[in-house]
Amino acid sequence: MSAHDPHHHPSDLSKSPAPQQGGHHGGHGWMMIACCIPMIAIAVVLVATGVVGIGFIFVAIACTAMMAVMMRGMGGSGGGR
Repeated sequence: MSAHDPHHHPSDLSKSPAPQQGGHHGGHGWMMIACCIPMIAIAVVLVATGVVGIGFIFVAIACTAMMAVMMRGMGGSGGGR
């Protein structure tokens, strides 16, 4: 059994953690965006061969844009915060 410590205050989860010092310069965010490039290339090939309609390219681009917005929101792209 664990005892309750009345002086222990859990961290406030509404605050974001302090930024880490070090060499993280947003490379992970760009890597995640780069992982979307094959999806866009496949979409272009499928549209060019007539397998799917032009809307499929818009879906692939929207997916990439959503990834960029999420990475930006998480601070993973290293820019402007």
